[in-house]
Amino acid sequence: MSDARLTSDPYLVPHLADSALVTIDLQRDFLSDSPYGIPGTTEVLPRVLRLVEEFRAAGRPVLHIVRLYEKGGGNADLVRRTLLADGTEIVAPGSPGSALAPGLAPEGAPALDPDRLLRGPGHQQLGPREYAVYKPRWGAFYRTSLEGLLAGFGVDTLVFAGCNLPNCPRASIIEASERDFRVVAVEDALSRTSEQGLAELSGIGVQLLTTDELTALLAETRP
Repeated sequence: MSDARLTSDPYLVPHLADSALVTIDLQRDFLSDSPYGIPGTTEVLPRVLRLVEEFRAAGRPVLHIVRLYEKGGGNADLVRRTLLADGTEIVAPGSPGSALAPGLAPEGAPALDPDRLLRGPGHQQLGPREYAVYKPRWGAFYRTSLEGLLAGFGVDTLVFAGCNLPNCPRASIIEASERDFRVVAVEDALSRTSEQGLAELSGIGVQLLTTDELTALLAETRP
């Protein structure tokens, strides 16, 4: 592929040979047709699945960041607590709606384990170099085990895809930038993108690529 869209800045150019894929909030309750789903999320899922398969094939880590709202909403963001306190259940621990979106988990992966995710260690292995990680707020790094997992893999570049760019992906991308990770946002594998939102990410040094562009670059890292 053409490298015309790749930055030439040596501090920002992605190192895909040292990268990990981070998917955000791709759970059944957040899919487009769910009662509290996010528009456009089901529509980007095929491209996210392609990214996941490409990262697995390249032997690179895949981290699925998930939410779990306990009954009553005591562990949820303040903006969601009234809704949950009134009895609404969204990504409730152990519920079908809390499961990863269809096709996202590796073949033979166990179901998400709420005790392990909520009460320690905060992550669960789903396959080789593939984990689910629970986050209690918008950002994937806030009070989570993500940074430790990434350090163990020697990752310096994060590739983001998933649900609802204005909220959790954006917060997670900013947290990654604050920790000096090189960051890629796969613009056609994120729901609720906008021209302004993508421009703002670009303004803080995030590399914007399409699924086709990213997978072509990732293929170049294989032996």
